[in-house]
Amino acid sequence: MRLFGHKLPLSAQVGLVIIAVNVIAAVFAPLLAPYPESDIVGSAWGVPSAEHWFGLDNLGRDVLSRILYGARMTIGISVLITLLAFFLGVVLGFAAAVLGRGVDVALSFVANLILSMPTLIFALVVLSVMGTSIPTLILTVGLLYAVPVFRLARAVAMNIAVLEYVEAAKLRGEGLWWIIRREVLPNALPPLVAEFGLRFCFTFLLIAALSFLGLGIQPPNADWGSMVKETGQMIALRPVALYPAAAIALLTIGVNLVVDWLLAIHSRGQGEEV
Repeated sequence: MRLFGHKLPLSAQVGLVIIAVNVIAAVFAPLLAPYPESDIVGSAWGVPSAEHWFGLDNLGRDVLSRILYGARMTIGISVLITLLAFFLGVVLGFAAAVLGRGVDVALSFVANLILSMPTLIFALVVLSVMGTSIPTLILTVGLLYAVPVFRLARAVAMNIAVLEYVEAAKLRGEGLWWIIRREVLPNALPPLVAEFGLRFCFTFLLIAALSFLGLGIQPPNADWGSMVKETGQMIALRPVALYPAAAIALLTIGVNLVVDWLLAIHSRGQGEEV
């Protein structure tokens, strides 16, 4: 099996299968789930059966259905946050690299200021003050994770901006936007694509942690982090708490397997250039 012109190792194939299964679960949750996510369909802590494969939670809701709906909510919000972080981080990082020292110093100062605060604590403070609505959650975490993306984009763009073909484009009279779009961005894509996968994992885990602490995705919406919190009290007696935790772990592993392969391709390509 090949992707992007490169042969996929077994680990990357496993990662892609895990990602594909989660994407299908998120997109087609209403069709795949046997029950609505918030419906009480039995007694609390019902054991697994033919009607309820994973059993029932603390309110008597079907755990399998909530895991499927939770994939839609958790993965969807994580993707939106990662896209926002990359849009802001890449645009500002490239701007810092090509617009001169003044812009670079100002943007780097703001980035270092945000990085000086622990991410989870900063998110907890902001969400406690501003509320836990989904737009607030997306904006808060997106801005926080735009900073590491900014630092990577800035470093990569600065390395590319001093290369000969960029200087040649400047001598030809090409505009700044043309240079960024045609010279800098295509050559910066490999590390940025790998960073996108890693940043999605960090976002995904942070959303789950915030939901577990009660400041992430709020009930009655299904979310894997809040499901672990709701069912954790019965972990010694029922395996119900293990299912959402296993879903979080599996998706994280799958994305990392693919990211490791992308990083290996990038490293191999740099070695061939040298």
